[in-house]
Amino acid sequence: MSSSHGSPTRSETRTRTGVRRHPLAVRTVAVITFLVAVLGLTVAPDAMAAPKPTIVLVHGAFTDASGWRDVKADLSGQGYAVQTFDNPLRGPAYDAAALQKKLGTIRGPIVLVGHSYGGSVITDVHDRDVVANVYIAAFAPAQGEFALGLLDPIRYPGSRLLPPALQVKPVVDPSGPGGRNLDGYIAQPYFRDIFAQDLSPAKAAQLYSHQKSVALAANLEPSGPPSWRTVPSWYLVSRQDRVIPPALQRFLAKRAAPGRTSEVNAAHASPVSQPGAVAAVIEKAARATQR
Repeated sequence: MSSSHGSPTRSETRTRTGVRRHPLAVRTVAVITFLVAVLGLTVAPDAMAAPKPTIVLVHGAFTDASGWRDVKADLSGQGYAVQTFDNPLRGPAYDAAALQKKLGTIRGPIVLVGHSYGGSVITDVHDRDVVANVYIAAFAPAQGEFALGLLDPIRYPGSRLLPPALQVKPVVDPSGPGGRNLDGYIAQPYFRDIFAQDLSPAKAAQLYSHQKSVALAANLEPSGPPSWRTVPSWYLVSRQDRVIPPALQRFLAKRAAPGRTSEVNAAHASPVSQPGAVAAVIEKAARATQR
């Protein structure tokens, strides 16, 4: 029994405010407080942080996936899963379908990166897991536009991708009519001056040795509805580009990536000559998707 002065019994505890609490309630509050402190410091941030996206690098015409080597190494060193896509270079719709199959094997968010003609390919991809597009000196067509039409020498002079530098050859192509096709490529004497004038002759020769020809029809195929209308996009302009004139790149960037455009003092093959600058733009886009 309590004393006449209201002393607590064994089953009660008096707080500083005078309110009596059962010892079990006191212990429960203590445990909950402890768990909140621990979980708040260790579990909650991890649970709330978005996963890093997988970065998929799509090369363009006149090169292959090896041109991404240094960019891939940079991004991998920052903890990103990075994959390259062996672009068939047959046409935006055909190549986008092949890329779509590859994306189907990837779990989680994806950042698509397209260089040159690779920009036309990623523009034709509509995948709910793609959280960002990044265009590197690339075509970013609107619906109905095509590469050759965008390379309008009157509005955007400066491209040197013309004969005799640009030559054609017949190739075996299962996707073409009768299993054949007509492909374009850059002739060796002109390759460095047009595609990679900021590389040493030795590096340009190595890049030339990896050249892949592109179906001429690919440059005439109208684009479908552009993914950049709904997917946040970034653009890196090459100021010294002799394939896609910088003025055309700025027009495409203003339309597809307003407020997310930067420039680098590089030739068309910027992923080879300026891999750090290219990787920085890609990483910026990838980081923005994690907010």
